[in-house]
Amino acid sequence: MSQTPDLSTPEAVHRYFSVYCFNHTWDLLDKVDRTAEEDEAMLQTCLASLWHWNQRPDCTDKNKSVGAWQAARVYAVLKQPENARRYAQMALDFSIGQPPFYQAYAYEALARAEASAGNRAQAEWCIEKSSELAELVEKADDRKLILDDLKTIL
Repeated sequence: MSQTPDLSTPEAVHRYFSVYCFNHTWDLLDKVDRTAEEDEAMLQTCLASLWHWNQRPDCTDKNKSVGAWQAARVYAVLKQPENARRYAQMALDFSIGQPPFYQAYAYEALARAEASAGNRAQAEWCIEKSSELAELVEKADDRKLILDDLKTIL
């Protein structure tokens, strides 16, 4: 039996829905055969998550970078390169001053955006930049995650 979340304050609402929408977006991203309705739900939940994160008093640039990165990923999957590029650039902007993991993933998002636009040379440059930053990631599992994701772009 699931526990009913406490949604009695705006902070609680934003805390709950920022995470719920983020995770639901991942469920949809992982789905192999999404319908057009599920694609739209994926986009809406992704943007809802980002909005709820931005309303949280504990939201940091790291959280904003991750949220923008997820939006870039969704837009790349939906083959909307301009929006993918826009959110990937946001992810990069918010990742400045963060550990290399976040910057590497911002460049991964830029690579996907460029690949979805058919800009192979720019995508390759972003993959190289992401790979360089991944080498600075201390945790081996995190470094492998980034490098494995980069292999799925081109």
